[in-house]
Amino acid sequence: MNISSNPGTKETRGAVPARIVNISQDKSVNEGDDVNLFCLAVGRPEPTVTWKDFRYGLMSEGEFLEITEIKRHQAEDFECITNNGVAPPDTHRVKVTVNYPPVITDVKNMPAQLGKTAILRCEAMAVPTASFEWYRDDRRPVESDNTLKIKNEKTRSLLLFTNVTEKHFGNYTCFASNRLGASNANMLLFRPGAVYGGAASLNGRLSGVGLWICLSISVLMKV
Repeated sequence: MNISSNPGTKETRGAVPARIVNISQDKSVNEGDDVNLFCLAVGRPEPTVTWKDFRYGLMSEGEFLEITEIKRHQAEDFECITNNGVAPPDTHRVKVTVNYPPVITDVKNMPAQLGKTAILRCEAMAVPTASFEWYRDDRRPVESDNTLKIKNEKTRSLLLFTNVTEKHFGNYTCFASNRLGASNANMLLFRPGAVYGGAASLNGRLSGVGLWICLSISVLMKV
């Protein structure tokens, strides 16, 4: 009986497939933070380690991946790939979440007819998701008016007028906040053909006590 051997057997004798043995956990960071990921692998022969991001397909060689002052658009999955040619590559993903304060992205003055329905919309991008509140002057209008309703969705809030009356015309403030800060914007519910001095405006980001002070000042200036 003749026994033949695979020529490749000697070349792989003692070889150990590449394997990831330690890797960073999923991370949640604030925008502007530095992010450091690691991926440690073993095998014989010594394996290569490569990081890949899925959004842009960029590759980075080495066990460590450093992202300086991370931006919100860099939030994604990063994949570590290790290979030494003995077996298919071993891979593992790390999810990086980037938190940032609300940014109100869409503000419009809206016309309304007496006795009809109307909607003011406020949309804000934020991580974590923003909480919304509506103000008119220094009050929450829905607390004293049963013809108003607020419908909050994932990234936007709707102020619903079920029966528009004269008292509803005027300026409203949308307030979006999360634990990192807040943003507010003014918008007008107006009767078509009427002349008003205000225009829809974004008031930028605020945080902490300063937010409430600025909101109060804005209210006083409108009175």
